Amino acid sequence: MLQRIQTIYLVAAALLSGALVFLCSFWTLDEIKTVGILETLMDDRFLIKSIGISFGISCLLSITAVFLFKNREQQFVLGRINILINFYLLGVLLTQSLNLSGEMHISEKGIGIFIPICVIVLLVMANKAIKKDEDLVKSVDRLR
Repeated sequence: MLQRIQTIYLVAAALLSGALVFLCSFWTLDEIKTVGILETLMDDRFLIKSIGISFGISCLLSITAVFLFKNREQQFVLGRINILINFYLLGVLLTQSLNLSGEMHISEKGIGIFIPICVIVLLVMANKAIKKDEDLVKSVDRLR
């Protein structure tokens, strides 16, 4: 059913990983170059593309999980895969931000690095609600 709480969590995770990524910056190298998904650098073109593709896959998995409400086990598995993808994103973004120089006037870390953390929290809450629904259905089946 689409009116369950996990739908809200999954849609919020899809919006964070699909739309907010384009609005937030991940890091600033100079006063001119702000690195987000839309901006690419010649040195890190592969890195930026892999981050963008991973955020896109995360968004698609969240949207797909919303419409798999009849198959809760598959919805749960997609949530777990999505959590793993977001852990990968978190690791890549943290590694890249730690490799930036630490001088204040040269580089700054942006708020976009925290997007995978928020998505992971939303996906964990969605998986918890899916598990609760599955346990409820199993308990009703035992009573019959």
